[in-house]
Amino acid sequence: MKRPYQGILITSTLLLSWLGMQAIHESGHALGAWLTGGHVARVVLNPLTFSRTDLAANPHPLVVAWAGPIIGALAPLILWTALAGFRNRGAFVARFVAGFCLIANGLYIGVGAFDRVGDCGDMLRHGSAMWQLWLFGAATTPLGIAVWHRQGIHFGLGKARGDVDRRVAVGALTLSITLLAACFLVGGG
Repeated sequence: MKRPYQGILITSTLLLSWLGMQAIHESGHALGAWLTGGHVARVVLNPLTFSRTDLAANPHPLVVAWAGPIIGALAPLILWTALAGFRNRGAFVARFVAGFCLIANGLYIGVGAFDRVGDCGDMLRHGSAMWQLWLFGAATTPLGIAVWHRQGIHFGLGKARGDVDRRVAVGALTLSITLLAACFLVGGG
């Protein structure tokens, strides 16, 4: 009876990581636009496509471009730290999501710089140097891996032999379904 909860926890955490990373990253772009006098036309969070933020006005495109990955990397770390500080039993899920967000944003910017894809193209067109993108990737990606270190036991791996906190598994499932539904409802496309 342990294994179904382990599967639910792992699957839900992966879904939360992917959808959460996109939502937080795009929220960073939207916040950057708002703080610099820009105007967001729409945010696309449809789970069947890659997320993006379309701007109607963008007086500071470099700030907006960097705000996505910076907020996308920092906000999950802050959430995990807060949950861990309050000794929340599900803080390890937030820790996994934080690690995922660091790795995803780091690889997106660090490796994406070579092809100038998405935000990387905007950053380079508007004044960032290639080395800055590489430095961001080189700093955040290993940090994400370090955040993940020794977390397998919480997900029933290794010595845990499939044993996980069932309440956390159900909570992660509930949260992932809610986020998935929200992305479909307001996600554009």
